[in-house]
Order: sequence, then structure tokens, then C-alpha cells
Amino acid sequence: MQYATITGWGKCVPPAVLTNHDLATFIDTSDEWIKPRTGISQRHVSHVNTSELATVAAHRALAAAGIDGSELDMIILATASPDTLIPNIASTVQANVGARCAAFDINAACSGFLYGLGLASSQIKSGQCKKVLVIGAERLTFYLDWSRRETAVLFGDGAGAVVVEASDIPGGVLGYELNNDPDGRDILKAGFGTAMDRFSAESLDFYIQFDGQEIFKRAINGMGKLSAQVLEKCGVDKDAVDLVIPHQANERIIDTLVSKMRIPKEKAFVNIANYGNTSAATIPIAICDALEKGLIKPNDTILSCAFGAGLTSAALLLKWGERVTPVSISDADLPPCEQTGIELVSRAVNYFCK
Repeated sequence: MQYATITGWGKCVPPAVLTNHDLATFIDTSDEWIKPRTGISQRHVSHVNTSELATVAAHRALAAAGIDGSELDMIILATASPDTLIPNIASTVQANVGARCAAFDINAACSGFLYGLGLASSQIKSGQCKKVLVIGAERLTFYLDWSRRETAVLFGDGAGAVVVEASDIPGGVLGYELNNDPDGRDILKAGFGTAMDRFSAESLDFYIQFDGQEIFKRAINGMGKLSAQVLEKCGVDKDAVDLVIPHQANERIIDTLVSKMRIPKEKAFVNIANYGNTSAATIPIAICDALEKGLIKPNDTILSCAFGAGLTSAALLLKWGERVTPVSISDADLPPCEQTGIELVSRAVNYFCK
């Protein structure tokens, strides 16, 4: 039997930062309002397209795994903010890493990375693939109406990636659960698509819209339910979980989730303060940060869960392998950025906040 094991990991976060104090210069808000409600202190703003963030994360994940892009059998890129709808941007990353394989984008919003990781594990366990690159990458600041405090404070840009390889050693992805609740699809959306009236000035208003209270409730229920299901499916008791890596949307959601699951709060990894909500990128970025901090140890059992627009939800149980350090380090990086976070968003701020 083949097992699907994570052998490489990498993240890419753009250098320009937009702090809560920066936001307070053009929105009626403050650090004292944002931090207690969300856990967010800052977010990163990209000066490049989503595919460039994804490419750097991919190069770093490949180096960590000690493999070349030409060895990949598949690339799955989770994003809700691609450079282009046609063609997919997985093909851009594919060209950039020198791969010759299947490559496609998926949009399951914030659950996208776990959807992709689940699909990758199934491809490997079926024998169809040996090495799969899974990426979560977003440039959500492109979608923001900077006059709307309820959304402008939440989101940031970034990318994370993992290499999943076939292994004869038991472990890796133990199981996963995916779900979607279409009854709530209108409570979280960005109105960009063919439903737009492209001849209307209002068509520019495709900003992120959501019902925060309803999302809070549904997120906890969705992630909690699927987490319980995947633990039961895999025959693993919640007390055997060493680390929980949840989607980083709101620190209060994470606290409530682990409390309801009766999992100690110290087992939940939280890094939202530094990045905000980067949607499909939050979990792979968190995996990288947890490894850098030494919080993932050989053979740890890791529970990861997510919730997003759709309303999608996902939970995945993972048995980490023996290696927690990269085989090698990539020198791939973004081009230099000469602007601050405020300067990068100034044009959009002037449009929305005029």
C-alpha cells in the first residue's frame, strides 16, 4: 500500500506590511478595535501577482523535499484570486518550476488547500501519481473595498506549498473529509464573474462581502463536525492529536472551536496576528511557521481544518514523517518592492474612500 507523505514545504509572504495603525490612517478603526475582535496585528500586501507568490513557495517546497520540478506528476493550486481565469495559474507555476505534468487550479475558498491536499493523497494512494505539489496562494487585497472596515481589516496576501510523495512507510495523510453547504453561499462572496454587467460602472464593485456573525457560527459548526468525523473515520482519539492547525480567519473562531472540541488551547497553532486571513494560503503558511518554531516533531499527529465561501469546509488528519528540516534551501525570491503597504493600496484607497 502507498502512503501520501509531506516531504517538502515552503511559504512566500510579500515584504510590504500594512499594520492596524496604518489602516487607522484612512479607515475609522484602531488596533484596539481590530486586535481583540480578530487577533490580527498586521497583514502583507503583494506587489506581484498570485502566480509569483505561488512560484516562490513552490520552489522552496521542492528544495525542502530535495526534488526537481521535472519529477512532479501533478500540480494542484488552490486560489480564489488568480492572475487570470483563463488559463489557470497552475500552468504558470508549472512553467516556472520546469514541470511536465497535470496542473490545475481549484477554488474552494479558504478550504482550498485542504481540498487539494486530500485530492493529492487520493491520487497517490490510488497509484496514479508519485509526487504532487499542492499550493495555496492568494492576493485578496485586490478584492478589498478599503472603506469597509468589516472586511478591510481581515485579509492579506501570501502563499504556501507542500510536496506530497508516495511512501511505503505507514503515515502521511490518514484521512480527510470535505463538505459544502450551499444554503449559505451568499453570506460570503466577491461579485466577480460573468454575472457582472461589464458595461456598468458598478461592475468595478466586486469587493468581498460577508455576514460576520453568521460566518462565525457556521465556521465553528462546519470545522467541528468534519474534524470529529475524520477522527472517528481514522480511529484516532482527539487526545492523541499533538497539534491542531486550523484555518486562520479569526483567533476567536479558533479559540471557540478547540474549546468545543475539548482540545487544549495550547495545542492549536495560531499565527493570524502576522498575516491576517490569507484564505487558501493560511494552512500551508502555518505548517511552515510551525516547523520553523519546532512545534511539529517527527511522527506527530496533526489535525487541520478549514471553512470558507461556498460554504466549504474540510478536515484532514496527518501523521508527520521523520524529517522536520528541509533537504535544501531554495534561493528563489520575489523581486524587490520599493513601496510600503500604504503606498501599494493607496490607489484603491483613493477610489473607495473618496
